[in-house]
Amino acid sequence: MRSVAATLVTHSGYRFTVRPVRAEDKAALGAFFALVSPEDLRFRFLSAVREVGHERLVAMTVVDHDRTENFLAFDEAEGTVIATAMLAIDPAGERGEVAISIRPDYKHRGVSWSLLEHVVRYAEGRGLKTIESIESREHHAAISLEHEMGFTAEEIDGDPTCVVLRRTLG
Repeated sequence: MRSVAATLVTHSGYRFTVRPVRAEDKAALGAFFALVSPEDLRFRFLSAVREVGHERLVAMTVVDHDRTENFLAFDEAEGTVIATAMLAIDPAGERGEVAISIRPDYKHRGVSWSLLEHVVRYAEGRGLKTIESIESREHHAAISLEHEMGFTAEEIDGDPTCVVLRRTLG
């Protein structure tokens, strides 16, 4: 199931466009990550990341759309990337792991909720049985949002700093 562009509307009425990443999005994705706060970069990559370098940007834009989908969200007026949601699918095609980042100036508009909802629908359409997200225990906003969307938290053996949030699909 190849994803196509969609216009999403948040609970606050904000409209944005979402589509799968293309190789030519590398510069736009780099500009997006340059605006993401150091704390949010740490939450997204689960490590101290000062900047998202060339190799990582290539890996995020040149993807095997069968195994990985990186959705980019664009402000309709500006045409700039405001958020990204990457879904990595396991080899069996049953489980997907999602990671979302959003520009600080677009938070509290419902973009994360709508984008995650879009990814969940896509995962269901692909026939995945579960979707999960690994979060820093300090990322209270993401954990709260995912709880509200039906995800349940589980401990990660040997890692007291993170938690996995999982939702059964279908």
